[in-house]
Amino acid sequence: MYIIRWHWCMGALRPFALLETGLELGGVPLDGGTQEGSQCPRHVLEEVQVLLLPPGGDPHRLPGVDDSSDRGASHPTLSRQREQRQVQIFQFCHRTQLKCVSNAVVAHKSLAEAILLCVVTLGEGGTVVLMDSSRILANYLLGVGRADCTGPVAEIPLMGYAKLDQVGGGLLMRLYSRAFIVAELDDSRRVVFVSADIGMMSQRVRLEVLRQLKSKYGELYRHDNVILSGTHTHSGPGGYFQYTLFWITSKGLIRPSLNAIVNGIVKSIDIAHQNMKRGRLFINRGTVENSQINRSPFSYLENPAAERSRYSSNTDKEMVMLKMVDENEQELGLISWFAVHPVSMNNTNRLVNSDNMGYASYLFEQEKNKGMLPGEGSFVAAFASSNLGDVSPNTKGPFCINTGDSCNNPESTCPMGGAKMCMAMGPGNDMFDSTRIIGQNIYSKARELYEQASQEITGPLSSAHQWVNMSDVSVELNATHTVKTCKPALGHSFAAGTIDGVGAFNFTQGSTEGDPFWDGIRDQLLGEPSNETKACHKPKPILFSTGEMTRPHPWHPDIVDVQIVAIGSLAIIAVPGEFTTMSGRRLREAVKREFDSHGAPGMDVVIAGLCNVYTHYITTYEEYQVQRYEAASTIYGPHTLSAYIQLYRELARSIATNTVQNLQRGPEPPFFSISNLTLVPSLIVDLVAVNKTFGDVLQEVRQQYQPTEVAEVTFVGANPRNSAENATEHNFLTVERYTSTSDSWHVVQNDASWDTRFYWTKGLLGRSNVTIEWHIPHGTEPGIYRIRYFGHYKRRLSNNLTISIPFEGTSSVFEITAP
Repeated sequence: MYIIRWHWCMGALRPFALLETGLELGGVPLDGGTQEGSQCPRHVLEEVQVLLLPPGGDPHRLPGVDDSSDRGASHPTLSRQREQRQVQIFQFCHRTQLKCVSNAVVAHKSLAEAILLCVVTLGEGGTVVLMDSSRILANYLLGVGRADCTGPVAEIPLMGYAKLDQVGGGLLMRLYSRAFIVAELDDSRRVVFVSADIGMMSQRVRLEVLRQLKSKYGELYRHDNVILSGTHTHSGPGGYFQYTLFWITSKGLIRPSLNAIVNGIVKSIDIAHQNMKRGRLFINRGTVENSQINRSPFSYLENPAAERSRYSSNTDKEMVMLKMVDENEQELGLISWFAVHPVSMNNTNRLVNSDNMGYASYLFEQEKNKGMLPGEGSFVAAFASSNLGDVSPNTKGPFCINTGDSCNNPESTCPMGGAKMCMAMGPGNDMFDSTRIIGQNIYSKARELYEQASQEITGPLSSAHQWVNMSDVSVELNATHTVKTCKPALGHSFAAGTIDGVGAFNFTQGSTEGDPFWDGIRDQLLGEPSNETKACHKPKPILFSTGEMTRPHPWHPDIVDVQIVAIGSLAIIAVPGEFTTMSGRRLREAVKREFDSHGAPGMDVVIAGLCNVYTHYITTYEEYQVQRYEAASTIYGPHTLSAYIQLYRELARSIATNTVQNLQRGPEPPFFSISNLTLVPSLIVDLVAVNKTFGDVLQEVRQQYQPTEVAEVTFVGANPRNSAENATEHNFLTVERYTSTSDSWHVVQNDASWDTRFYWTKGLLGRSNVTIEWHIPHGTEPGIYRIRYFGHYKRRLSNNLTISIPFEGTSSVFEITAP
C-alpha cells in the first residue's frame, strides 16, 4: 500500500516528492519538481492524503503510517517494525480542483468535509482514495482518564519530609491519578502510563493495582506494560507502604490512605480504557528557566570536569512534552516530564496538596476544560517527575533563617544553630506564592511546547520489565573489573535532611564518619551492621542497616522493578527512585546508545521518576564519595547507578532486537499479609457544644469583599476522616454564586480549586472546627456569593456500633464588588 500526502499552503506550486502513479492534481503534473525554491512554508494550513490500495483493499481499515520523511526527524525503525509503507509528499499552494486520471473532477469547499473525495480505477483494479488526513494519520488508539486519590486529609502524616509532627490538617488542592493508555491500531499491544499526585509509588500500591486490573481485564494490563509514577509531592497522606522503615514516620500502614490511592489509580485507568479513540501523538521539548537549582552543588562538582563541561547547567532544564489528539484533532491530554522537587510547600505545611507540579496540571486542565470545575472535564494534563534527586524549586537558595546569611557550603550548616537553621527559600513571599510561581513557570513552558508540537511519534509499541534483587547485582565496570551492589543501608547524612527540609538532632550532610553516640544507640536498639555491609557501603557510615533488619517485616525492598516502555520513537525509562541530575544524564545516554547500536537510532529517551517501587536516591559513584543527603540515601551502595545502567541497557537491547520474550522475569516481590497496622488515633464520636449543631456558623463572613481579598467563615465541624472513609470524591466545600434570572445558586469553586483552603482544627472531647477561606481571584465576577461546608459526623448507636451521618453548613450571603 502506498500513501501519498500533500499540503495546502500559500505560495508557489512545488512538489515535495515525485508522484509515480500518474495522478495529476489541478491539471499540473508533478513530474520531477522539488521543494527547492518553493515559496511554501513548512507550516501548512491543511493537509490530505492519497492512498493507493491494492485490489480489494478496504479504505476504512487503515493502519498507521511512518511519515518521518515529512517531519524532518529521524524516526527509528525497530526490528519489530510492521510492513514497510512508502510515503511520498508534495505541496501545492492553491485551493483547486482535484483531477484524477479518469478525468473525473471533484470540486471541494473544505478539506474537513473530504472523507471520500475521489475514487478512481487505476490499472489492474487498484484504487486511489483521497481522504481527510485526520482519518488517515491516526497511528494509535489513545485513552486518558483522571480520578481522585486524595484520601484522608486529617491526622494522617504527610509523606515526604519524614517529619513526625507534620500531619494533615486540611486541604488546599485535591490529589489525582492521571492515566494514559496507548494501543496499536489493531490493539495487539498497549501500554499504560500513570502519574499520581503522591509522594512516590510504593510496591504495595503497585501490587494491589495490578491485582485489581487483572481481576477486571485479565492479562491486558500487566507488570510489564503498566508504569505507575508518583509526582513526588511532599504534601500527600502517607501510610501506603509495606516496608517497615516507612512506617516510622507514616505511623504504620493506613488502609484508608492506601485504598484511596489504589482505587484512584484503578479508576483513572478504567476511565482511560473506556474512552479509547483513534489518535496521534506529538513530542516536543524545551528549556524551563528560573524554576530550579541544584541543592547539592558540591556533590555535583565531584563528577569529572570533562563530563560537566558538556552541560551548561548543574540541573536538567529540559522539559519533554507528549501531546495527544484524536483523529479529528480534538485535544485529549498531555504528559510532561521535568526534573524538579515538588517541595515549594515546606515542612510546616499541613494542607494536603499536589504542590508546584499539581498546580501546573490544575492550570492546564482549567484552560482546556473551560467552564468546568477543577477535577472535571475530559482533557487530562499530567506533570510527571523525572531525575529530580538533587533539584530544588527553592530558587533563592539556602540561608540561615536566624541570621539571613548564606549557608551554601558542603555541610549546609550555619555558624549559629547548625544544620537545622539552613533552609532554602522559593521565589515567592511565602510557600503558597512560591508554589504558584514555580507551577506557573512549568505550565507556561508546557503550554508553549504543546501549541508548537509538530514532531509526530509513530511506530510500534514495546515494553520490557524485570524484577531484580538489587541487593545482589554483579556489575561489570570493564573487561577486568566486577563489583556488586549491597544490602540496603542508610547513612548518617540521611538523618540530616536537605536544605528543602532539614532533619533532626545534630546530623549534618557530608558525614563520612560515624558518630559514637548515635552508633551506640543504634547498636542497642536495632543491632550493629555486619562488617560485610559496612565494607560494601564505604565511605558511607551506616546509620540504619535496613537490609539486615526484618522485624516485623523487612525494612527496605530487595526486589525492584526495572522497566522501559517504547512508544514508537519514544522510550520511557521507569526508574524506582530519585536519580540525581548527572545520574539521569548517564542513564539516558547509555540507553540511547544501546538503541542506536542495535538498529533503533534516533530514540527520544525520557526518565520517569519514582515509579513502581521506592528505593530512595541514586547518585553517581563520584557524588557518593562525599555523602551528602542524596548519597547517604543511595541504599544499594556506591555502584547502584552502574547496576541500573547495566540493567536498563539490557532492557533497551531486548526492545531494539525484538527479544523481550527472552528476558528473565526475575524473583517476584513479596506481598506481606498486612491489613491495617497504624498508630494513627482511632476515630471517635464527634461532639458539639451545648446549643450547637454540626454545620453551625461560629464566625461569619463579611457582607462585602473585593477581588484579592479573603472571604473566611468558621463552622462547627467534624473529623474529615469520617468523610474520606465513608464517601468517594467527597467535596468538603463549595463557593456558589447566585443567579437572579433562574433564582438559583451555581457552584463556581470547590475544594480542588487553588483559591480555596479548608482548615480543620481539633479540639477537646471530640469537638472540632472547620475554617474555609476563599482567596478571591482577580477577575471574579461581581455578584452575590455564599460558602458551603459538607461533612460527616460519627454518632454512636450502641457500645459496638457507630455510624457516620452527613451534614452541611452555609455561610451568610456576601457581595463581591468591582475594585
